[in-house]
Amino acid sequence: MEKVYEFLKNAGAYYLATVDGDQPRVRPFGTVNVFEGKLYIQTGKAKNVSKQIHANPKVEICAFKDGSWIRVSGELVEDDRREARVSMLDAYPDLKAMYDPDDGNTEVFYLKDATAVISSFTAAPETIEL
Repeated sequence: MEKVYEFLKNAGAYYLATVDGDQPRVRPFGTVNVFEGKLYIQTGKAKNVSKQIHANPKVEICAFKDGSWIRVSGELVEDDRREARVSMLDAYPDLKAMYDPDDGNTEVFYLKDATAVISSFTAAPETIEL
């Protein structure tokens, strides 16, 4: 899992794909954190992406860096504990201008039953189970 975290963190931005009815939706994200041995992302409850995740928690993440790319497929599970939100905001202090662990909007999700595949044009794919 650490390798997946490092890849996403070092890529700077990754793309999160969700489903909105029968339409795929993809958008850039930047938050990724490890808390209690799980890989977390963060968003706001007021955003459409949050509504899409709650309606269908199966997602895919994709990022590219240094000639390699990663795809992470799995299910997002909301962690409504304050400690999880605080951990994410501590990892991204710039977000504290927009989010607060007690604002009723900040939410964090961890990946469950996820599989990551790191690929490139020059090496065999590497599969990592999270």
